[in-house]
Amino acid sequence: MEGVIKTLTDKGFGFITVDGEDKDLFFHSNELKGVSYEELKEGDRVSFEKADSEKGPNAVGVSRV
Repeated sequence: MEGVIKTLTDKGFGFITVDGEDKDLFFHSNELKGVSYEELKEGDRVSFEKADSEKGPNAVGVSRV
């Protein structure tokens, strides 16, 4: 899946606006691949996989496109 970084926080997590979907997806910096959290900017295009957790769906394996 692909989307755009919508929000980044100073706590190491953010939200991705998913292409073709209405709801944004949560992601944590532990799920980044090939890029550090500090390198990401709001508006960056990313690819990822969607996974379920006890708090709902989230993005895993997040990498910059």
